[in-house]
Amino acid sequence: MSLPTLHDVLTLGESLALITAAENGKLRRGSALELSFGGAESNVAIGVSRLGGNSAWMGRLGRDAIGELILRELRAECVTTYESRDDEVPTALMVKERPFPGQSRLAYYRRGQAGSQLSPAAIDEQAIASAQVLHITGITAGLGEVPTSALHAAIDAAQAAGRTVSFDVNHRSTLWKSGEEAGAVYREIAKRVNLIFAGEDEAELLVGETDVDRQIDALFALGEASIVVIKLGDEGAVAATREGERLRMPATKISVVDTVGAGDAFVAGWLAEHVQGKGLQECLDTAVACGAFACTGLGDWESLPTRDELAWLNAGDADPVMR
Repeated sequence: MSLPTLHDVLTLGESLALITAAENGKLRRGSALELSFGGAESNVAIGVSRLGGNSAWMGRLGRDAIGELILRELRAECVTTYESRDDEVPTALMVKERPFPGQSRLAYYRRGQAGSQLSPAAIDEQAIASAQVLHITGITAGLGEVPTSALHAAIDAAQAAGRTVSFDVNHRSTLWKSGEEAGAVYREIAKRVNLIFAGEDEAELLVGETDVDRQIDALFALGEASIVVIKLGDEGAVAATREGERLRMPATKISVVDTVGAGDAFVAGWLAEHVQGKGLQECLDTAVACGAFACTGLGDWESLPTRDELAWLNAGDADPVMR
């Protein structure tokens, strides 16, 4: 007898403060700053919620004003939160500057902060069992051995409850000593999951192949994944099933404002359809559209689309004036 589900998707990982330069130029010039928050896993949770899904986020925050801001914003986006709080260290921080038009540069202040203290003891197994999909990323693994052990504890809980585990590699080179170290850790996670999302360069990091079709075959060979998706940026994406179905879709043509958050939007779009039992084509259609829409505005999650906004994107050359 299957357990009842409360959430479509539960994401696990670090959310952190985001300080952004308000205008183009070097941060050292003392430009005005704007405060928000970010984090791949909370981005995905918000993305699923905006598409009509019931989503949740689990992670560790400092007992500070930034932690309160993050919780307030997530709840405002109708995301259920399962947070643990740290009394000793603060919520982490990332700083984004725009040194040149159309280009962003990120600096992270996260090692030793609350998110990197996520441990197996903080994993709410009952909450994970209440979700149809557990979604994780390689970012958490990059924060250290203890957060990595928390990921595996979460996978254990999801598997015990018969839930799907989704893994987006989401490699951050600044969190690792080397690509070889990261690849080895990612492979151990990829062996245990049901859905794998990776950029072309990330797939190469895991399996050593440069050809997309060979990457897909090698990722399937790692473990028991039933679906592999390779994100190709402005060239679209390729999705495949273990049974042999394989689809390639070009990217949606848009005027790019900022690409930050596009990969998370892509995953959110895919998962929002996947939990509804949609097939490979429909999942890929929505994922590509969401990734494109996220590039039309600024912010990690602020430009994630609703269903109505996806309809606008797909309308093409409609009258630009809404009457």
